[in-house]
Amino acid sequence: MRVLIATVLIMMTSAAIADDDDAGAQKLAMQGRDYYWKCLAREYSRDSNQGLSEQDFSRSVASACPSERQNYRVTLLDYLTTQYPNIDSSAHLATANRAVESAQKDVVTAYVKHRPPTR
Repeated sequence: MRVLIATVLIMMTSAAIADDDDAGAQKLAMQGRDYYWKCLAREYSRDSNQGLSEQDFSRSVASACPSERQNYRVTLLDYLTTQYPNIDSSAHLATANRAVESAQKDVVTAYVKHRPPTR
């Protein structure tokens, strides 16, 4: 009976630790996303970017915030791996890369919609 109780306690403790790991990985991924978005917002509002064509601004955004972009990619990859350990890591990497590309695309779309018309 003691062995059964000990086993149940160990399993409950392991589940709690796993939940903490999942929550920690999720929190880090969300922080990575937020830092990247804040950096992209700073890029969006830089005076030197005003008046750029869509293509030039898109290139500027793609090269901006390299450390924030990489941090977001890595923390999201870690979260996905923690959350879905049985899925191939290349699928997680593809998902993380799409998330980065989507953020960049959203900033470019906002830029195009809100820039003054060309004369």
